[in-house]
Amino acid sequence: MFAARAFFSVMGVTDPTKHRTYNEYHQLDHRPENLLLPGVAWGDRWVRSPDCAAASAGSDRNFDDSHYMAMYFLREPLERNTQEWIALGEHGYQWGRRPDLAWRKNHFQNFMRPVKGYAAPRVLVSPDALPFRPVRGIHFTLSHFAAKDSAAHDIFAWYDRVRIPDLLTCHGVAGAWTFVSEDVYAMGSTAAPKRITMLYLDEDPIAVLDAIQAKETAWRAAGRSRDTSGAEDIRYATPYRTIVPWEWDWFDPK
Repeated sequence: MFAARAFFSVMGVTDPTKHRTYNEYHQLDHRPENLLLPGVAWGDRWVRSPDCAAASAGSDRNFDDSHYMAMYFLREPLERNTQEWIALGEHGYQWGRRPDLAWRKNHFQNFMRPVKGYAAPRVLVSPDALPFRPVRGIHFTLSHFAAKDSAAHDIFAWYDRVRIPDLLTCHGVAGAWTFVSEDVYAMGSTAAPKRITMLYLDEDPIAVLDAIQAKETAWRAAGRSRDTSGAEDIRYATPYRTIVPWEWDWFDPK
């Protein structure tokens, strides 16, 4: 596995006039400095444009006014590389290069452990190469499980052997990665898992979501779908679009 830790950040901009400033800072300053760190394997960010927000689902209303998501893969040795990555964030503050502090809202920030990557056979690249492959967007799902028990275990097995392989057959789905909260790996931990599933999309995110939903009927008829709601609470599920430099007009007044 090419990385041992991933950091996820879901955020919103509370001042609607600051989206362009925020994207200039993140794409032209913050992200390049992060990618320069030897311990960062890769990092990217995406936008929850208004059409993506309209296609979102989930039980947690805290995410309703979120706009962006960033994530970074960190390599071993984790202690050193994580500390260097955290220190860069403080350097940015000390350099006076954190213009977002007054109008940024954090909806979710957490380190996660990569579980497994999947690549659709048609894309040819390995799962480890998938995050480096250009995409038009992603689909992001954050789930909380009721307990670390056999019910969650059986759902994880179904996702791994049925659900994700089925998703890889959908037009526009290039692959997937799954992640879990790091606290479940502590010795003797009984922490209820928090899981993230990311689908990498090489077609328009809304069109891919429509294609997935269209296939759901066939999957249910074939017995390949299951109700996981007894153990899994899907807190936040949304498509995101890839951010193209200098094309930051999703939230401009029409």
